[in-house]
Amino acid sequence: MPCLDYDPASLPDLLPLYYRRLFPFSQYYRWLNYGGVQKNYFQNREFSFTLKDDIYVRYQSFSTQNDLEKEMQKMNPYKIDIGAIYSHRPKQHNTVKSGTFKALEKELVFDIDMTDYDDVRSCCSAADICLKCWTLMTIAIRILDRALRDDFGFQHLLWVYSGRRGVHCWVCDEAARKLSVAARSAVAEYLSLVKGGEETVKKVVLTDPIHPFIGESLAVVEHYFPRYALKDQDILGRQESVDKVLALTPEDVRKELQQVFQNEKKPEMRWKHVKDHAFKKQGTSKKSQHFDKEIMLQYCFPRLDVNVSKGVNHLLKSPFSVHPKTGRISVPIDLKELDTFDPFAVPTISLICEELDRPRTGEEEEKSEDAKEKEDEKDAAEKRKIRDYKRTSLAKYVKHFDQFLDSMARSRKGELLKKSDLQKDF
Repeated sequence: MPCLDYDPASLPDLLPLYYRRLFPFSQYYRWLNYGGVQKNYFQNREFSFTLKDDIYVRYQSFSTQNDLEKEMQKMNPYKIDIGAIYSHRPKQHNTVKSGTFKALEKELVFDIDMTDYDDVRSCCSAADICLKCWTLMTIAIRILDRALRDDFGFQHLLWVYSGRRGVHCWVCDEAARKLSVAARSAVAEYLSLVKGGEETVKKVVLTDPIHPFIGESLAVVEHYFPRYALKDQDILGRQESVDKVLALTPEDVRKELQQVFQNEKKPEMRWKHVKDHAFKKQGTSKKSQHFDKEIMLQYCFPRLDVNVSKGVNHLLKSPFSVHPKTGRISVPIDLKELDTFDPFAVPTISLICEELDRPRTGEEEEKSEDAKEKEDEKDAAEKRKIRDYKRTSLAKYVKHFDQFLDSMARSRKGELLKKSDLQKDF
């Protein structure tokens, strides 16, 4: 996914500017501090930095937002990963008694990578993506977001574009952060349906009755399938693709469809024949009666890296980290605009650094702000930093992050009020 305005060689020059003037430190700290309700929550969090030339520094931890800022501005990491909250401060992990340094909590996280869909996309492969296959990420978010909210009752889901070829989800509810490894594994398994490696032809097998979660997911897949699979990937157009689809049907049906396809060349009509044969099968057979649904799910259902979700101590790339190869910022995704989200429109570090030097708009507003800024230097520096990202394409993504944090704060306040009401003596 090369970007015309970004040159990886410029990264060492751009990162100091990004961390000094654009990285949203106050929101970032507000997120990971979770209202300061739990003592040492932020202080015991592990951060990991990947520096230039792939130098990897684990078990970083910070006492305050200011400490984090200073260290990031000093080290200028190429990549930031976030880990668990530990029993002790991660930077002291070598000094504590052996066996006592343990990962206690972390957000429940999900990692969906486009490379895991290489067997069902013909437009791109490996690290490459385009808008045709990006639909797979849209489907994954729709299915998983609904299930995590409706089936598990989680509310605070932060969806983030990785900056290159995938998406991450951070489930930030207190209940999610406290889940055991066994519980995380159970959630990840519940949300997994596509099973088997490259050698497995049929990766989805449905049984009767179809589970409500699969039924809900099918409703999403059916909405996107005609455009994604039949039009953009042309799975019933080219012979090689047709053979792959027919391999997922029962043998007797396959022979009939091969004959039908000799006369019918339109992908939409071919798919109608597949569905008609599946409908007929439902009335006559107990086995393989949902093969049309299995095909749709195999081509479109989310493919999770379950190991990322299972481990409490697993690291995941941080929001607002810069992808060194594409230069794109790892930004939160606003689900209200999910169907129009364009990974290629996400700003690069070179673009937002260049935007800082462009002439300012709204001069009067600037003057009034500048007048207020004379109160004291520290306050002025903070305000300037806030105004800096607001003058770039990063602003709308930080605004969405702010809204997410406000929602979490309201929820925390509601919980505290509930607890205080329960403790009152009437």
